[in-house]
Amino acid sequence: MKVPAKAAAPKTAPAEKIEPIISLRGVTKRFGSHTVLEDITFDVPRGKVTAILGPSGTGKSVLLKNILGLLQPEAGEIWIEGEQIVGMRDKDLYRVRRKFGVLFQDGALFGSMNLFDNMAFPLREHTKKSEREIRDIVLQKAALVGLLDHMKKLPGEVSGGMKKRAGLARALVMDPDIVLFDEPDSGLDPVRVAYLDELVLNVQKETGATCFIITHNIPSVMRTAEYMGVLFRSRLVRFASKEEMTTTDNAIIRQFLSGKAKGPIGIDELSDASSDIEAQLEAQAEERMGDQPHEIMTV
Repeated sequence: MKVPAKAAAPKTAPAEKIEPIISLRGVTKRFGSHTVLEDITFDVPRGKVTAILGPSGTGKSVLLKNILGLLQPEAGEIWIEGEQIVGMRDKDLYRVRRKFGVLFQDGALFGSMNLFDNMAFPLREHTKKSEREIRDIVLQKAALVGLLDHMKKLPGEVSGGMKKRAGLARALVMDPDIVLFDEPDSGLDPVRVAYLDELVLNVQKETGATCFIITHNIPSVMRTAEYMGVLFRSRLVRFASKEEMTTTDNAIIRQFLSGKAKGPIGIDELSDASSDIEAQLEAQAEERMGDQPHEIMTV
């Protein structure tokens, strides 16, 4: 089976053997003349929590839609568990999407359904399981997110945090290999975000799923992610382990992770220190190109 060349591994010691479950190679996405993603390359390690960070409007959600096959890039390859999905037939793409569970920003619950029926919806739509089997699965996932006592309530009758937990339970009922989180902290106060972070870690531990988070919440990422990347001005500044990212000399990453106003990132694109940023992005690209790729061996 054809597989992608491996992206440059994080330079940490001792070296950890990383098995990618998602691989992007040179992914570029444009809307008209506007480039949203440019030459994006990285591997998402299997069974880990990975986060992609970046300011608002840097293409994080567009990246997520490309990984799901909801958008097609103008250039590059996207591999999901060894299958290249760019240009894939709809029938095959639908099959690959079954590997994913997605928690959307607002939970995306059906307002006319109670929490139980919201969680049961994917099972009723996409499987031939009996209602008894569906009930057992839903209650198991509801217990995992702490919602067993609220299953008869409508989404409008519960808090924002409970909606997020219900959305997460629904994302888990199909036992996905990969769980995608699109700005999971959106609309939550810091305390609820901390509880959600604990839940993400518990879900990953209990299910073994790969968790891939799109966010700009630095404290949340520091609590949850083992690997992270920073998107800025359509490019991936860097992707590495959390330890490497937090000790890098890259001024863009250091400023973004610290949340300080002083640095190359301005209040808007017109205020960015363009020459400094372009120099650092180019240097990072050259560093990636200098690493010799090698084939990932599969059995």
